This record gives sequence, structure tokens and C-alpha cells, in this order.
Amino acid sequence: MTIKALLDRNPHQVITVSPDTSVSDAVALLAEKRIGALPVVRAGECLGIFSERDVIYCLEQKGAEALSLSVGQVMTAPPICTEPERTVLSVLAEMTRRRIRHLPVIDKGAMVGFVSIGDLVKYRIDTIEAEANAMREYIQGA
Repeated sequence: MTIKALLDRNPHQVITVSPDTSVSDAVALLAEKRIGALPVVRAGECLGIFSERDVIYCLEQKGAEALSLSVGQVMTAPPICTEPERTVLSVLAEMTRRRIRHLPVIDKGAMVGFVSIGDLVKYRIDTIEAEANAMREYIQGA
């Protein structure tokens, strides 16, 4: 299955922030939405990713002052991105290899989605369970 097919199957609104958003406001949004990362977007272009890890690193370096910084000052940039045509398994392998948990999906220069490693693992588990059920039914019917 491709990333595009996965996004089409499970559509969800991508919550973004601008690089001018304060770290404090972005942290509040992460907590409110119960998510681990936000794409940082300006004029439709994904400039970076602001994640829980970025919060930890900037707090360690700047202390409480970090909360008044802008997301653009502490985000991970440039973002590692993926294309909608890639397979879920190839993207999952890359995320595991690079030890990253979120990827913007870019098509013709525009962000069309945002996937987490959790999204991809869930798809993989669902696929394995469906295959196991099909095998059980086949064996029981033989």
C-alpha cells in the first residue's frame, strides 16, 4: 500500500503552526490535541517539524526562557519528507532506520499529509491480523 492510499483511507486534518508561533503556544497545542509533533508551515511550504524532542532539547539549553522563543528558532529543519507514491513499508523502514517518528508527505512541493510511525505500525499490524484471519479461515475450510 502507498502512503497516498493510507492517507485516503484514514483522512485527518493536519494541524500545523507557523515559524512565528511561540514555543509555549505550540506546547499547549501538542497537549490539547494529544499529538507528538507539528509541521511548521509558511505559505504552504513545510519548513520544519516541531516535536516533543525539540521541547526537551530547548528546555535543557535555555531553561524556562525556551517557552518564549519562536518555533522557528527551535524546530528540526529542514524536515525529512516523503512522497505519496512510496510504500508504507519502505517509509516505515526509513523512519526506523533514521529514528524519526513523523514525516510530512510532500507532493509537487505542497504538504498533502503528515504520517507518524504509529500510523504506519497500526497499518502493518492490521495487515498481519487480516492475513492471519484469512489463513485461519482457509485452514478451517479445508
